[in-house]
Amino acid sequence: MSNVPHPTLASVELDEFQYDNRIVRDFAIATILFGLIGMLVGLLAAMQLVFPNLNFDLPFLTFSRIRPLHTNAVIFAFVGNGFFTGLYYSVPRVLRTPIWSPVLSRFHFWAWQAIILGAAISLPMGFTTSKEYAELEWPFDIAIAVVWVSALVNIIMTTINRRVEHIYAAVWFYIASFVTVAMLHVVNSIELPISFMKSYSVYAGVQDALVQWWYGHNAVAFFLTTPYLGLMYYFLPKAANRPIYSYRLSIVHFWALIFLYIWAGPHHLLYTALPEWAQTLGTVFSVMLIAPSWGGMMNGLMTLRGAWDKVREDVVLKFMVVAITAYGMATFEGPMLSLKNVNAIAHYTDWIVAHVHVGALGWNGFLTFGILYWLFPRLYNRPLYSTKAANFHFWIGTLGIIFYTIPMYWAGWVQSSMWKEFTQEGLLKYPNFLETVTALKPLYFLRGVGGSLYLVGFVVMIYNLWMTAIKGKFVATETAKAMPLNAIWHPEKSEYWHRRLMERKPLALTIFSLIAVAIGGMIEMIPTFLVESNVPTIASVKPYTPLELQGRDIYVREGCYVCHTQMIRPFRSEIERFGEYSKSGEFVYDHPHQWGSKRTGPDLHRIGGKYPDSWHYNHMEDPTSMSPGSIMPRYGWLLEDDLDTTTTKAKIEAMQTLGVPYEKGYEHQANADLVKQEKAIQERLKQSGIKTAANKEIIALIAYMQRLGTDIKN
Repeated sequence: MSNVPHPTLASVELDEFQYDNRIVRDFAIATILFGLIGMLVGLLAAMQLVFPNLNFDLPFLTFSRIRPLHTNAVIFAFVGNGFFTGLYYSVPRVLRTPIWSPVLSRFHFWAWQAIILGAAISLPMGFTTSKEYAELEWPFDIAIAVVWVSALVNIIMTTINRRVEHIYAAVWFYIASFVTVAMLHVVNSIELPISFMKSYSVYAGVQDALVQWWYGHNAVAFFLTTPYLGLMYYFLPKAANRPIYSYRLSIVHFWALIFLYIWAGPHHLLYTALPEWAQTLGTVFSVMLIAPSWGGMMNGLMTLRGAWDKVREDVVLKFMVVAITAYGMATFEGPMLSLKNVNAIAHYTDWIVAHVHVGALGWNGFLTFGILYWLFPRLYNRPLYSTKAANFHFWIGTLGIIFYTIPMYWAGWVQSSMWKEFTQEGLLKYPNFLETVTALKPLYFLRGVGGSLYLVGFVVMIYNLWMTAIKGKFVATETAKAMPLNAIWHPEKSEYWHRRLMERKPLALTIFSLIAVAIGGMIEMIPTFLVESNVPTIASVKPYTPLELQGRDIYVREGCYVCHTQMIRPFRSEIERFGEYSKSGEFVYDHPHQWGSKRTGPDLHRIGGKYPDSWHYNHMEDPTSMSPGSIMPRYGWLLEDDLDTTTTKAKIEAMQTLGVPYEKGYEHQANADLVKQEKAIQERLKQSGIKTAANKEIIALIAYMQRLGTDIKN
């Protein structure tokens, strides 16, 4: 051992500093407010699948527009603000230093809330990129990147200016989350703007799907999982008054998790037109993910060894234990769903909805509730207003999760079984897809009941925390003292390698985290982009006509991808039901892809030519007129609103920039061709007894629908 003496409180002058609780309080309030809004929107969307008229014939209240609003509100507004609440409380305390820049902290808070408000306005208005969990248009993408990087800089600088020698595990997860989400967001959001609120993804078809689910899966990983693991590593030991179970396990958990997670995105695209090798990589790494995921779960649960008696009495620990258990369940189910034989049953069904909500309601929701119940008495310097109310919240919330997920698991099995069942004669037993939809309405209603129970518990929490706040006195700042970093004793080089190489060096930790998460994406994407055999071209596949392109944008605006896929998998049941399975070369001009991830309605990839134009017109005016019992809402405004053709030239130019082979100068005659095709559809509708102007949006949508899947011979 070194002869250098350990400095003592008597021999070193302590630095005095303050923790700022105002930023913590503000993010906590935003968490509660936007959590309530996000859950209310989710409940409305759930009940619309039982009672479609709950959209009140208003476009901005239609399921396909508010479902993205619900997911964005819950992920980025509720969970995001919950993460930032815990972050700004825990980071200064584990690093024994105030946040480096209060100005950046305030900027982070107000800019993030402004982005959320922008999303709440723009998504119901139909401004969307159609990329799941990344639907916001390009001005918001730029704003998100700026805000996110500013927060990353603030955290790294705080870590550099710490007054402890080693960086605690919670901070590793925070830094890795910020670094990875920045990378994912920037790569996935590369798009070509054509107007203030309209852009096209630079990727197309197979490549766009791969990038999207590389982002989509890892948005779940690095926005909903790793940040909350960091919160678990701080708040669970605090609540239990126990050290974390295993320091070495936390190291293995951290590095294995961030390295393996990034590879798993392709398991969302099994049996699709994605190259087989990429699907296999996604499956292999998804299965391996169970080890580090459960390592984290066990590290959390084992922290409570010797303290399980506290769980019976402490409502905070109750929420945290159920949260960690839900995390373990979801991270077991994820690898299981990546197995191709299981995925063939579950994908596109409500099983996936159940799986996602075990994580969202159980892991993210309950951990957030536990943290809020732990924080508010400390922020307002008084005990929690009502422990009984908090316990009521715990039990009704748990009941809500059960009532939500069990009907959705059941619905998933019912859907898949009905889709795949044949008669003894070899015919589909349920050839009408609508039969598989109406059978689920009771289960959808039960899901709504579960969501209502969960929401009741949330409202009870709001009242409890509000009463705690008004009966207490807010502690705006807390004074603390610590030795300066340069006065802290440094041990010899025999120290454990991870402490020496990572836990003293925040920049090294940041760089190695970036390398760990970048490897998987590069290996999956670069060959898919550069090796032509991954996406064989098909000579008969031609660019969309100007009217079809306009109709496709209406399809995107209305969120049709939320309920309909455009990807027929090579299963006998799907080929019998929908037509020839989808080929990768058919999507080379799709910016962005429209493969979808959930079949509430039938797949549409071979819908072209299946029905006359009049069927589509009547179906959009009143779906039940063509499909009795349909749960699809009416889209009457498409029959009334004029098509904006002033954007046609810019759209064709954008497609040319992205490599779509329109002839040079075609952008100047595109509208003439558009009008010609409009009149042809108008005439066919007239022959069917439907009189309408040629310049209505419904005409463009019909043009696009009639084109789908017709480029190759079935």
